[in-house]
Amino acid sequence: MYKLYCRTYQVTLKVLSNLLPWRQPELLEGENSLQELPEIIKSKGIEAVLIITGPVISSLGLMDELLKGLKDQGIDYAVYDKTVPNPTIDNIEEALQMYKAYRCKGIVAFGGGSPMDCAKGVGARIARPEKSISQMKGLFKVRRKIPPLFAIPTTAGTGSETTLAAVITDSRTHEKYPINDISLIPLYAILDPMLTVELPPHITAATGLDALTHAVEAYIGRSNTRQTKKYAREAVKLIFENLYEAYSNGTNLAARANMQKASFYAGIAFTRAYVGNVHAIAHTLGGFYQIPHGLANAIILPYVLKYYGATAYKPLAELADWAGIALIGDTVEQKALKFIQEIEKLNESMEIPKKVSGITDSDIPVMAKRALAESNPLYPVPKIMSETDMLNMYNRIKE
Repeated sequence: MYKLYCRTYQVTLKVLSNLLPWRQPELLEGENSLQELPEIIKSKGIEAVLIITGPVISSLGLMDELLKGLKDQGIDYAVYDKTVPNPTIDNIEEALQMYKAYRCKGIVAFGGGSPMDCAKGVGARIARPEKSISQMKGLFKVRRKIPPLFAIPTTAGTGSETTLAAVITDSRTHEKYPINDISLIPLYAILDPMLTVELPPHITAATGLDALTHAVEAYIGRSNTRQTKKYAREAVKLIFENLYEAYSNGTNLAARANMQKASFYAGIAFTRAYVGNVHAIAHTLGGFYQIPHGLANAIILPYVLKYYGATAYKPLAELADWAGIALIGDTVEQKALKFIQEIEKLNESMEIPKKVSGITDSDIPVMAKRALAESNPLYPVPKIMSETDMLNMYNRIKE
């Protein structure tokens, strides 16, 4: 009965989503495309912006060119650079106070998924000052226009530069949850591969596999459209062709640019088609143990795909064909299993652990309950997990 409720909810949501005003960010891409942004901000009549980033980005000087461009255009700016890897409600509230103090009219998110999630959270609080972040978790609780948001990814994985999602951590309860609203989709996304050249190999690997997880979970789910399938397939192909090269030869700008494009495409796909149990579990691991989201997804993905079994064979076989993994004459099951094996090989080649270390047994029941609450009834996964299934999954992935 519960599974029927979940499927009914998902079908209803899919039908209703066709009525929503979906959009994509305006896109600036290519080497040194970041240089174009200050003039664009100026053209919008924005006189002051809040730049949200993290301490590492700030210390590396990656923003210097942007800051100079803003100054040359006569645009005032303030920099909030205290965003942590799993951005917290405290991060959002601190940045919000800075936005108000400097009378900003726009937000620039500079970095990986964490600064972007923080920036979206700030935007949501500005749009809905009467609501706390926790009151906006879930679907479509913002429903008002946020200040213009310009997203500049320095990794290739989260896809947050094109999505409606912000994932926030409550450091008091260790709960990590998404806020999903069309108003949170950035106005502009800037894909400049020069910003990813210095990305360390282990972060290149984890964020790239995050993008792969987005594309795969979107594709195998039951809420696809023709467009989301197209973008998910293209993302998977680009990732298998470029991720290891970007990991092993970080200065290859073509590979870096292709990984940025793959992340962008995967973000478009899961914004409409959703993710699944891999993300629900990864969010709990980030909330409890601060495990980087992309790394958690990379470890968990093969386990969950194997759990789905025959319910996911057909779409996984299609992805195997698209990525050039399958052989002529392979059955659907063989193609699907080869696809999972290729993910495991890719993980191993980039030194991704096979298990998650540090999970405490006493935390598993709470994490499983939270993962199920995120997954069901929202995520249109191939096979709906029961509480027992979820508990077993945590025991499979833990070291």
